[in-house]
Amino acid sequence: MPSSRLALGTVQFGQHYGVANRGLRVDRAEAAGILADALASGMDTLDTAVGYGDSEQRLGEIGVKRWHVISKLPAVPDRCTDVVAWVQDVVAGSLQHLGIERLRGMLLHRPAELVGARGAELWGALEVLKAQKRVEKIGVSVYDPEELDALAPCARFDIVQAPFSIVDRRLSSSGWLTRLHQAGTEVHVRSVFLQGLLLMDPRDRPVAFDRWRSLWDTWERWLDAQSLTALQACVGFALSLPEINRVIVGVDSGQQLRQIVSCEATPGLKPPPELASDDPLLINPSRWILP
Repeated sequence: MPSSRLALGTVQFGQHYGVANRGLRVDRAEAAGILADALASGMDTLDTAVGYGDSEQRLGEIGVKRWHVISKLPAVPDRCTDVVAWVQDVVAGSLQHLGIERLRGMLLHRPAELVGARGAELWGALEVLKAQKRVEKIGVSVYDPEELDALAPCARFDIVQAPFSIVDRRLSSSGWLTRLHQAGTEVHVRSVFLQGLLLMDPRDRPVAFDRWRSLWDTWERWLDAQSLTALQACVGFALSLPEINRVIVGVDSGQQLRQIVSCEATPGLKPPPELASDDPLLINPSRWILP
């Protein structure tokens, strides 16, 4: 068993990402240091994707043979005539870039394809990879837990990745967190900082988010009353739920990583219900309109 339930997200290693860090990309030397520090802290899982720029290639250059690597498969091209061959080629490319023989997991980045005309063929291609032992576990990465209502009848998932945070608790409130845990599915959560929005100084928060002023006021009062930092609250809440197997965190520096790791000792938290939102304009970063 790893000594940490934290997993390292690597989207920042391959492309510009995040609202709080002004979309900066982590340089190679910093990325290598982050990986070394993360491994030393007890972390054992990396989260990447074919669509994260050159993240896989940069990870391979640094060396990730001691890690469990989970990647994500992009959408099948419209002109693809052989889904199985395409999946095999994409995964072969990922393994070559990463410099490893097998992946801990391969998730569908566009899982809605499972309910399409080629869904059965696509899932069958992933099962072939498992049989070949090129991939240990297969599953999906969803943006909204409601997606699982349509996806669950299509396949049995080894891993489900979904957004979850103090503000976005849909995975739990929908009942899917409990259902997945009971089914033996690994649950990995991401966006626990809401792309850094929850960690921002109120003075730096983009004005586009002022419409949720009452939520931010409640957030700041609660943190003050609990004598917590925003970082402690975000990490502590996600880790307080035993049904969650991995909490994926992205960092821009070794200092950020060390701060996050120190939050693992934060005791279980019960944030007030008024901090939870189901407003897609807030909890879905793809809907954000920023200058």
